[in-house]
Amino acid sequence: MREAAWREIAPFVHRELGSPERVLDPAAGLCEFINAVPAPERWAVDRTAYEAGSAHEGVRTIVADAMDADLPQAHFDGVWVSNLLEHLDSQEHVAAFLERMRDVLEPGGRIAVMGPNFRYCAREYFDCADHTVILTHVGVTEHLYAAGLTPVRVVPRFLPYSFRGRLPMTGGLVRRYLATPPLWRLLGKQFLVVAERQDRSNGAGARSAAVEAGVSAPGRR
Repeated sequence: MREAAWREIAPFVHRELGSPERVLDPAAGLCEFINAVPAPERWAVDRTAYEAGSAHEGVRTIVADAMDADLPQAHFDGVWVSNLLEHLDSQEHVAAFLERMRDVLEPGGRIAVMGPNFRYCAREYFDCADHTVILTHVGVTEHLYAAGLTPVRVVPRFLPYSFRGRLPMTGGLVRRYLATPPLWRLLGKQFLVVAERQDRSNGAGARSAAVEAGVSAPGRR
């Protein structure tokens, strides 16, 4: 079950984000992540009005495009973007979206971005007809920096392209996978990039630190 997988992935991501208290998922879909993330304040945004009950009690839902949604500025200390950027219509749209996410993050807040890494899944990348933008962990890291966010962790190979396969997708299996980074380098085809809204007064020094954070991240190949 997808829900069983997200019950393991969401707390893992929550820790990567620094255990934030106010979390936004701007492309929440069926709310599998936001329902499972252990944060006191949870916001779910999606253009599609899914059936009642998709969002658990306590999750604030907004039916709108994330670019147009009425979101408080500098409010969230955690933002999760999963499998969205590759569906946008251009690299410019990716840049504008990430700038929007920067604006809703409070100083010191973090954003985690996950998506298929073209470098490791080129053969199946366009099997999804609505994949339009080619992205890798390097490109997303550059986008985040350009949007005014400082990358603090870059994992080129994180989750598999899909959990559909011969083995049943159980919570225990996903938990063991997350706890075994060497498996990421074998099976991972999606990147995970975490960035923080920081003071950029140091200019080039901040960018140098961001590059160093990416180079030293586990799972790099």
